[in-house]
Amino acid sequence: MKRSPSTPIALTATLGLAASSWFVAIRTMIGMDMGVATRLGTFRFFVGVWVSMMAAMMLPGAAPAVVRRVGASGRVRAAPLFVGSYLTVWTLVGIAIYALYSPHGTPAAGVAAIAAGVYELTPLKRHFRRRCRESARSGLGFGLNCVGSSIGLMLLLIAVGLMSVTSMAVIAVVIVGQKLLPANASIDVPLALAIIGLGILILIAPSAVPGLNPPM
Repeated sequence: MKRSPSTPIALTATLGLAASSWFVAIRTMIGMDMGVATRLGTFRFFVGVWVSMMAAMMLPGAAPAVVRRVGASGRVRAAPLFVGSYLTVWTLVGIAIYALYSPHGTPAAGVAAIAAGVYELTPLKRHFRRRCRESARSGLGFGLNCVGSSIGLMLLLIAVGLMSVTSMAVIAVVIVGQKLLPANASIDVPLALAIIGLGILILIAPSAVPGLNPPM
């Protein structure tokens, strides 16, 4: 496929939006991390923070899909439509999280972390991860596949501290790597086992996990 002159513009704009979203998210999240006792604030506030978090965490890995979509259409305006519908999917996920979330204890965090690690080993995870790396006709479809691929890692973030910048950054690196690189058992299995191990550690020795419990 012939490269469209619009693709460098789309790539730059997508990565620029991701970078600016990191700045907004970090500034907004300062002082909010209380580990398992983290509160989400008002609905309006949380949605604003969540959208900036998702743009920061997800768009670097989504950039190749945006470029492919712009290249296929030949129009740079395809980029905001793709990105907008992609982030809309993640916004709906955030709304569901807000409705279901409550500050929780370390037992719940440990169980959630173990569940997240187990999910990383399932065929369903591999299916969505593969689909998330394929060409997508719409940001909506791409977003649904990427939610399926990343939902375990997002569960881990929710479990250990949804407003933790450190956890957000670490999980963002993993998500980007999984979007850009093919599945590799020599990497993926140890990662999943490490997440499961973290969950077990939270259950048996929560004080050994930094940032899990709120400061006294």
